[in-house]
Amino acid sequence: MLFADPLFGLPSWVDAIIRVVIVILVMTIVVVYLTYGERKVVARFQQRLGPTKTGPAGLLQGFADALKLVTKEDIRPTNADRWVFELAPYATFIPVLMTLVVLPFAKDWGVRNLALGLFYVFAILGLNIVGIMMAGLGSGNKYALLGGVRAAAQMISYEIPLVISLLCVVMITGADMGGGNGTLNLNVIAALQEDRPYIVLQPLAFLIFFTAMLSELHRAPFDIPVAESEIVGGYFVEYSGIRWSMFQLTEYASMFGFSVFGSVVFLGGWAWPFGVDAHWSIQLATTLVKSLAFIVAIMWMRVTVPRLRIDQLMNFSWKVLLELSFLQLIVNGFILLYGWPQELLALTSGIGAVVLIVLIIRHSTTKASKGLVGTYRTLGSTSQ
Repeated sequence: MLFADPLFGLPSWVDAIIRVVIVILVMTIVVVYLTYGERKVVARFQQRLGPTKTGPAGLLQGFADALKLVTKEDIRPTNADRWVFELAPYATFIPVLMTLVVLPFAKDWGVRNLALGLFYVFAILGLNIVGIMMAGLGSGNKYALLGGVRAAAQMISYEIPLVISLLCVVMITGADMGGGNGTLNLNVIAALQEDRPYIVLQPLAFLIFFTAMLSELHRAPFDIPVAESEIVGGYFVEYSGIRWSMFQLTEYASMFGFSVFGSVVFLGGWAWPFGVDAHWSIQLATTLVKSLAFIVAIMWMRVTVPRLRIDQLMNFSWKVLLELSFLQLIVNGFILLYGWPQELLALTSGIGAVVLIVLIIRHSTTKASKGLVGTYRTLGSTSQ
């Protein structure tokens, strides 16, 4: 296994360093072109062209922006807490980098294959809140502090239904493995979906996961912690230059990581539809295509759904997603405990997905009729 065997017979610690460096280089290139891709996608939705001048078809625009940020002056406010302010970007970026270590891009392709990979991802992502609060508190700015507090409250609230939706999938893996407690190994979860992806059996869990993922990423319509119209940029409003770019890097790296993670858990990862014995290049392409579909959907939400107010945002988590996620967990337990057909999982979860969609539509319609829907996110850098 490539996961277990060191590359070229090198010592395990040297092998680990090489793999992490490869992941960082790939992630950096991916982030550069995700910023370019989002500008082009948003421009198409708004009937614009997007970047066209820097390089062929504007393909070098991301590198030009990166060069600008690296050479831009790095300013620290006078009343900021120096060490907290300067270390915050690293405290937000490192947890995201660590999650990429366990993601399987193809069969046995990754840095490390952990038996508790799914648990590891969310244990590490929870540390991201620390960096965000450090940025908000250390900046010495009331708008940054407000953004940090909002972000922490939002992430804690949406992590609960997010984790429960994943537990619903873990329960099914136990049945697919012939009984037991299921598996948290991401490589095994992908392989178990060789015949059908788990989104077929758990559409409600998938919708809850996708919605909570948007909130964890602070993407529209859950971008209230960084709302320009209310708190002038959120918890990193005082950052500039290379430190600001690290927050930007964290956002897009998180989007890429969540997309790969979601494709592995719900869309069959590298195993569906070509099987576990397909060539590694086909498996890798399959994972990337599914991840790209996730990314495009995230960008699509940004330009089509209005921003929620903070009270609407919190109510939606505690009064809608949490109840539905617990209900899905209980229903799965009954069906799997008594050995009922898996088609019943798909039926009950499908009904729950319809209920969630109806609730979202009714909620949006009611708020819009009362003139309470939030403003659209200012597109800022995508206006090119």
